[in-house]
Amino acid sequence: MKLLVFGTSAFAVPILDAVAERHDVVGVVTQPDRPAGRGHRLVATPAKRAAGVRGLRVFTPERLRPFVDEARSLGAGAFVVASYGKIVPQALLDTVPIAFNVHPSLLPLYRGATPLQSALRDGRAETGVTIIAMDAGMDTGDILLQERTTVAAAETYGELHDRLALRGAALVLDAIERWERGTLERTPQGALGIPGAEIDATLTRPLGKDDLLIDWSAPPQRIVDLVRSLSPEPSARTRDAAGEPLKVARVHVEPRVEGAVPEAALDLADGRRIVVETAPGTNARAVLDAGDARIVFDSVTPAGKGPLDAARFAQFIVQSQRSAAARAR
Repeated sequence: MKLLVFGTSAFAVPILDAVAERHDVVGVVTQPDRPAGRGHRLVATPAKRAAGVRGLRVFTPERLRPFVDEARSLGAGAFVVASYGKIVPQALLDTVPIAFNVHPSLLPLYRGATPLQSALRDGRAETGVTIIAMDAGMDTGDILLQERTTVAAAETYGELHDRLALRGAALVLDAIERWERGTLERTPQGALGIPGAEIDATLTRPLGKDDLLIDWSAPPQRIVDLVRSLSPEPSARTRDAAGEPLKVARVHVEPRVEGAVPEAALDLADGRRIVVETAPGTNARAVLDAGDARIVFDSVTPAGKGPLDAARFAQFIVQSQRSAAARAR
């Protein structure tokens, strides 16, 4: 089948690769190059780079409505849409019999821009991938196929993202094959009867700066879930008492340990302290008091440093405190 693929982020790459292996991809529609990094150089999207490797024709329209006639001229029999980042207008959808949209959630739960991060942040034990027949709404089309998967307790956004991108690739190939055979069934989302499936209860939004901030007064498991929902990028954030940022990529919760000996501490902006302590039979680790439990820091990136594992972050705090004491003298 001739397919026109719409995709932008890294999630779209395995899907593009999979359909290009089995079908005739007549083009890839992706977001225009955007400035990135300290130098603000224009950077191509992951989907554009993947298309270039395969020698596929690439389209980067700023607006999709003027693209309708060009899309029609390509002669695609269907669209495949995965993490494109823009609403595809109905006028464009009407140029093909069907548009397969790959969405990493159990629709109608978690429509919108950040389904993976939202499911992890909410501590969901299960999520999945859904293939819908795309319409002009925000992930509101009829469900074609859906696959569930268990979310591991410590699974991060990056790990879940990569896993579901591969499952989405396999599932959309299945959907295309069933469509070609005439055996693909459609189920309206409102007919699924999932509790809490109303749009206003399940619509996610792009992340803002405030969404990255850790509220250390929250329950410990909620903190763990927030951190893993943002790991490895853009990372959850906090600040020390001097205002320097700390990116927190991994933490876990442990019961309070009797007999732990404090060695050094790092004061945070909200008055809490990350304490380096050595418990009997363990190496020094950085922990934060959380009532009857403690939050253990497994991967942290201080300002001007690379990622530090638990032992190196503890060492960083000890050295920082010694340096501060030496300057004070």
